[in-house]
Amino acid sequence: MRVLVTGGAGFLGTHLCTRLLDMGHEVICIDNFFTGSKRNIVPLLDNPLFEFIRHDVTFPLYIEVDEIYNLACPASPIHYQHDPVQTTKTSVHGAINMLGLAKRTGAKIMQASTSEVYGDPAVHPQTEDYWGNVNPIGFRSCYDEGKRCAETLFFDYRRQHDMPIKVARIFNTYGPYMHANDGRVVSNFIVQALKGVPITIYGEGQQTRSFCYVDDLIEGFVRLMDTPHEVTGPINLGNPGEFTIRQLAETVIEMTDSKSELVFEPLPEDDPMQRQPDITRAKQQLGWEPTVPLAQGLERTIAYFRGVLEG
Repeated sequence: MRVLVTGGAGFLGTHLCTRLLDMGHEVICIDNFFTGSKRNIVPLLDNPLFEFIRHDVTFPLYIEVDEIYNLACPASPIHYQHDPVQTTKTSVHGAINMLGLAKRTGAKIMQASTSEVYGDPAVHPQTEDYWGNVNPIGFRSCYDEGKRCAETLFFDYRRQHDMPIKVARIFNTYGPYMHANDGRVVSNFIVQALKGVPITIYGEGQQTRSFCYVDDLIEGFVRLMDTPHEVTGPINLGNPGEFTIRQLAETVIEMTDSKSELVFEPLPEDDPMQRQPDITRAKQQLGWEPTVPLAQGLERTIAYFRGVLEG
């Protein structure tokens, strides 16, 4: 098939493009390089089935495709808060433009949504039926509410035009091709540990997260896209294993044999205290659950960042 991946030069997009090419699909990758990197897709450029277009999803795109994976949007607080208005536009206008393209071409389309739609959850673990606890006017709102509005648009297009949509809610994901300065805990901790500088923990480090290795997540994407018309999601994709931020920091220090010390900073506004997916729906509808344990995934990710820092 001819598959479009928006945000295809980003962390998740690079892995997805590679997987789709390995499956024999023709892949069109679009990215405006706000957080993606041309270096990520250089290994793919010689593949005759791969095509790159520099494009911003807030503007319409006129091509012919069979499937669309809509991944375009900065996903770390440092990046999405840099230009919050553009972040909201990317989620909302981007969804409108990609849904319009899917409607015109008859393509199946998947939205990469986020666990941030749950905000600072009052329900634990989070199921897809939970409506969330989101601050609509806070610093994180450009991302949280932008993604929530994108989900609204996807389901309205479904109801109004009977379009084949899929919505995946992504929980914390890590692995090679992460941006070294994206401010996320895994990349932050690994880079700080490898440099031997203090590791920054916000609050007391007792807030919890669930970390999914990127290969597991991409498998979930592919399985979700392959489901019948009646399966729309939203479906949680993440690892239900729950760790405190401090546990993660101590694990990274041990695995890198680092001399880094822990330093504690005030907790950012609206930072959720708990985040753990209920993946019952993914197990039932996709036959999917993560297979890569945290230590194994961290080992691969540490090796990637060693190469980046030494290069």
